[in-house]
Amino acid sequence: MAFTLSLDSKAPDFSLRATDGKTYSLNDLSDAKVLVIFFTCNHCPYVTGSDEITRQTAEKYKSQGVLFVGINSNSPNTYEEDSFENMVKRMKKYKFPWLYLYDDTQDTARAYGALRTPHFFVFNEERKLVYTGRGVDNPREISKMTVNDLQNALDELLAGKKITAPLTNPIGCNVKWDGKDAHWMPGDACDLI
Repeated sequence: MAFTLSLDSKAPDFSLRATDGKTYSLNDLSDAKVLVIFFTCNHCPYVTGSDEITRQTAEKYKSQGVLFVGINSNSPNTYEEDSFENMVKRMKKYKFPWLYLYDDTQDTARAYGALRTPHFFVFNEERKLVYTGRGVDNPREISKMTVNDLQNALDELLAGKKITAPLTNPIGCNVKWDGKDAHWMPGDACDLI
């Protein structure tokens, strides 16, 4: 079995604490027509470089029933900036239009097969995976971006079309696994295409 969730797979459940003080599971998000789960963090330059384009995408599709949920699975033992307390501060400062959940056990990152930050997973109404990979082709420098794969996938999905590129390689820093070197990747983690 591949490390990363395969297309058409059902979204794995979770129960994670959010920066708003509540705990959320997949069932709590059932009202969303489309669910975009993305693995993110506080410090990665690919995340901070693309947060505003992710914000624009989340806001653009909100009225069409698309819900964005960010999950931070990075170990604060690797980067203290990725602690829950710093997540709360970051949300307070930037007021992002998504739930921001903390995967302190890293079990959710393993269940989804998160490779990098950011790494996007788009689920349809049946909560089947229809797109996974990058948001844009240059998340570190949005001014050099030439394609927004996430937006393209959402446009096609919402129009009832087949997604042209359902699989792309995420671009960013690797997930910071607890007790491992900052650049360590699981042995079975590999490029998606």
